[in-house]
Amino acid sequence: MNKRIVIAGAGILDVLVCPVENHVFEKGSVPVDTIKISTGGDALNEATVLARLLEKPGSVELLTLVGEDKAGSMILEHCHREGIGTELFTVDNSVQTGVNVVMVQKDGNRSFFTNPKSSLRKLAPGHFSGLFSGEGQETDGIFCLASIFVSPELGGDALAEIFGRAKQEGMIVCADMTKCKNGETTEDIREALSYVDYLFANKEEAAMVTGAVQTGEMAERFLACGVGTVVIKCGADGCFVKNRDIAGQFPALQGIRCVDTTGAGDSFAAGFLWGLSEGVTLRECICRANICGALATETVGASEGVRSRKQVREILDKYGNTMESVL
Repeated sequence: MNKRIVIAGAGILDVLVCPVENHVFEKGSVPVDTIKISTGGDALNEATVLARLLEKPGSVELLTLVGEDKAGSMILEHCHREGIGTELFTVDNSVQTGVNVVMVQKDGNRSFFTNPKSSLRKLAPGHFSGLFSGEGQETDGIFCLASIFVSPELGGDALAEIFGRAKQEGMIVCADMTKCKNGETTEDIREALSYVDYLFANKEEAAMVTGAVQTGEMAERFLACGVGTVVIKCGADGCFVKNRDIAGQFPALQGIRCVDTTGAGDSFAAGFLWGLSEGVTLRECICRANICGALATETVGASEGVRSRKQVREILDKYGNTMESVL
């Protein structure tokens, strides 16, 4: 049975331009293959992919902030269409909904134009008040903050409060991560990390906050802060997973043609959360995550690659046994 899942974080729009080369600013007009508007933001990407994977519609809720503008309306319409709950939305006419311009290179890597004054970085502790029942009643659900370090007001103390409340209400606490903005280290968020059951970070993000070089050492420093299971995303090399019982490198899905890496990490996290919600083994959660992350890179856009539960299940049934840990 699916658990209730709440994803918190950014919900924005992406303007994707593909392919873009370094000389783009040397000409007045540059023809490209694709220019498209798509939903984006770590939390909205995760929620969108999860809504397509879960057997029970309406199991995913999105906690985010948008402006009272056209972009915000488009995000709300998208959520209604995908079956994502919007009861935890904050619509604020004093902020502008975030819009990123994503420039995708031929190899699938990308660069961004972002507006730090938009809703992208404005999520604050007060926006989480509707998440909790206030009665300490167990919800038997999953709470995932889609990325630590995106919103300046969600610092170590605020995160510890939010994660601690979620744990009190019986929720599994998960967190994804982006690059730290001000040289933060694991010590700055140690208390918050102590409540996290599953932590996701890519190698660069993990290296910046832990100061470690090897994935095993990165994971160990997170575990020392109290994290239950650490999942380090390694791109084409799959992921490294470590807790007190297991340590291993899990290979990525092979045969993928990478077009755009935008949202791949978010789709990876969504695949993992899908497994958690169904109570499957850790190894199957990892396989689902690796498949979803790989599929995300095959199309332009943050959440277009994972289309349905059936699509992923067929790949899992066919290739799952080839994606076991190599350690």
